Amino acid sequence: MANVAKKVSWSGRDRDDDDEDGRADETTPLLNGTGPGLAAGGRQLTSSSFLRIGQLSNVDLNEDVHELETELPRQYPNEIPHNEKLLSLKYESLDYDNSENQLFLEEERRINHTAFRTVEIKRWVICAMIGIFTGLIACFIDIVVENLAGLKYRVVKGNIDKFTEKGGLSFSLLLWATLNASVVMVGSMIVAFIEPVAAGSGIPQIKCYLNGVKIPHVVRLKTLVIKVCGVILSVVGGLAVGKEGPMIHSGAVIAAGISQGRSTSLKRDFKIFEYFRRDTEKRDFVSAGAAAGVSAAFGAPVGGVLFSLEEGASFWNQFLTWRIFFASMISTFTLNSVLSVYHGNAWDLSSPGLINFGRFDNEKMGYTIQEIPIFIFMGVVGGILGALFNALNYWLTMFRIRYIHRPCLQVVEAMLVAAVTATVGFVMIYCSRDCQPIHGSTVAYPLQLFCADGEYNSMATAFFNTPEKSVVNLFHDPPGSYNPMTLGMFTLMYFFLACWTYGLTVSAGVFIPSLLIGAAWGRLFGISLSYLTKGSIWADPGKYALMGAAAQLGGIVRMTLSLTVIMMEATGNVTYGFPIMLVLMTAKIVGDYFVEGLYDMHIQLQSVPFLHWEAPVTSHSLTAREVMSTPVTCLRRIERVGTVVDILSDTSSNHNGFPVVESNPDATQVAGLRGLILRSQLIVLLKHKVFVERANLSLVQRRLKLKDFRDAYPRFPPIQSIHVSQDERECMIDLSEFMNPSPYTVPQEASLPRVFKLFRALGLRHLVVVDNRNEVVGMVTRKDLARYRLGKEGLEELSLAQT
Repeated sequence: MANVAKKVSWSGRDRDDDDEDGRADETTPLLNGTGPGLAAGGRQLTSSSFLRIGQLSNVDLNEDVHELETELPRQYPNEIPHNEKLLSLKYESLDYDNSENQLFLEEERRINHTAFRTVEIKRWVICAMIGIFTGLIACFIDIVVENLAGLKYRVVKGNIDKFTEKGGLSFSLLLWATLNASVVMVGSMIVAFIEPVAAGSGIPQIKCYLNGVKIPHVVRLKTLVIKVCGVILSVVGGLAVGKEGPMIHSGAVIAAGISQGRSTSLKRDFKIFEYFRRDTEKRDFVSAGAAAGVSAAFGAPVGGVLFSLEEGASFWNQFLTWRIFFASMISTFTLNSVLSVYHGNAWDLSSPGLINFGRFDNEKMGYTIQEIPIFIFMGVVGGILGALFNALNYWLTMFRIRYIHRPCLQVVEAMLVAAVTATVGFVMIYCSRDCQPIHGSTVAYPLQLFCADGEYNSMATAFFNTPEKSVVNLFHDPPGSYNPMTLGMFTLMYFFLACWTYGLTVSAGVFIPSLLIGAAWGRLFGISLSYLTKGSIWADPGKYALMGAAAQLGGIVRMTLSLTVIMMEATGNVTYGFPIMLVLMTAKIVGDYFVEGLYDMHIQLQSVPFLHWEAPVTSHSLTAREVMSTPVTCLRRIERVGTVVDILSDTSSNHNGFPVVESNPDATQVAGLRGLILRSQLIVLLKHKVFVERANLSLVQRRLKLKDFRDAYPRFPPIQSIHVSQDERECMIDLSEFMNPSPYTVPQEASLPRVFKLFRALGLRHLVVVDNRNEVVGMVTRKDLARYRLGKEGLEELSLAQT
């Protein structure tokens, strides 16, 4: 059964090599929460001889499927039951809260002012490197896509021109569909079989990572390579996708790798930036990488910073803002410089992003006060269409989870979509009689087809092109370049194609398809308005194409502040700031009334314990006592090694944080809380055999340092790989020096919103609940808080499943 859930996760693997946890139970329930491993209400009860307090609610689990796969044959059910009201226990949290133990405090005290300045300079150097490498990756993607797509379109265009004269256009259709399907097949296979977490844009995964959830393999080097290759093949394969969204994920992976100064995939350690080998520092650099990705994609450094702030980061301060902005600026400048040299105008920095909307002329395309209600109406339309897009994609994703969970089926579906996209485009171009004069046109690959000499088929400018160029054409082509019927049919067909495409097992983004759909119906709206107003000068279709694009994208992804600035920077025009803001706000308000944003919806479908900014508004009636996990496995300050090994090896209570209580021989005394120690720290202690008896006999060659913990980060060895002899099991281990002596605690009477605010604001992984005598009565983890959400019928509690 463990393999059932495996195909539903983002990564397609249940164990992250970065994790330090043990094996999963073989009785893992299905995704609907059913199965022998789950008690009623999703709460699992365990019993053990270890020191425990209270009654178990849920535990922080992760799975290691590799051992199970050697025992169980891989079986794929025809259908995976899935319940949307479910929370997965397989996702681990990240340790964003520093463990201020004696080792940490001693190291910080030894660092003088000059050393702190050196660390700060290193942070700026890392941000600069993030910007440079993200810009170079964006250049590579852009240049390769431009050349490969150009080659494909030239081959198909030549074939169509050849067979238009002598008949046999069916061969041209077959050629186009075969080329698309073949390219997409390769792109889908490398994602489905090598690194499934590289599918999609990666924005939901990065949002979860910055929120504090450890998504397996999300910031691995292999993920970056598959992401870059996959997005090139997806765009060249003619799918209704864009290459801009995946840049955010790519930037985040680059940031995670550079900031650690080593690659676990390549087995190389460059012995630099060791100070930053912890989740707290890594999170800040990943925020910078995501911002640099946005900046490279749209040439919008300020928009990139705001994207990280609005969509990603769970922690923010002024210094972080400056560093992230610096990384974004470097990213844009690098991309601009390289692409300008590539295009032959080295001194003219005219390529700030992967997509440039072009400049809008204020004189021709200004707006007046009477147009404000029209823009608001377009925002309403965008919100409704965005909600419809998300709702259709939701049911399609549910279908994929239930039936298309095998990699081979996922590849076949991707090929089918590629072939259908080519077929739809060909048929619509073939049936269209919208011919426009070719003189002065900016169309890259004009198809004449059945048009007269000196004319081209207007429908081909939308379908027979990369989506980025189609968007720019819709923005800037002069009035009269498109027939209303052409725009209407294109909008309808591309809407369903884009909806079908998002969620395929390919690397691709939804930004550009959304902009293209919105630009098409926005231009159609402008043409209709021009007819109604007898061709008034203010009813320019290009301006309404821009507003429609903003409305459609806002209605789908529900971003406001960052998207406003991104659109302004991409157009190079502050004049449209106010109407774009109005359109996006309206689209978000209207869309939220019907359904969630696309990224939040996919996070929810993956059952990720994602914590929003605030607790559910009706949750004040709940207290910490009602939401906490019990029993809590506690350790004494001086504990027997055998006990520690047994606790870490116990798969039924695979906790990651253990409260440390006083070692009282007298059982009548209160065992008050003295600190908190992590599973990863205990594993390092056992690995180095830091036992009291060995220290007394001078068998320990040196005192353990913080560097030993950083060297093991992030892939701490599993407890099964550490050998402890029978004699060593009887030794004692002193946790005083390694535990965090000041963990955050709350009284059991604290309300859920108060607990939530403390947990979310500080980026905690464990919050100890104590009574009035400082005794441990429970532990609050991410799952305890995330399982309460506001549903249509008020506050609801999600089921928990070990998937």
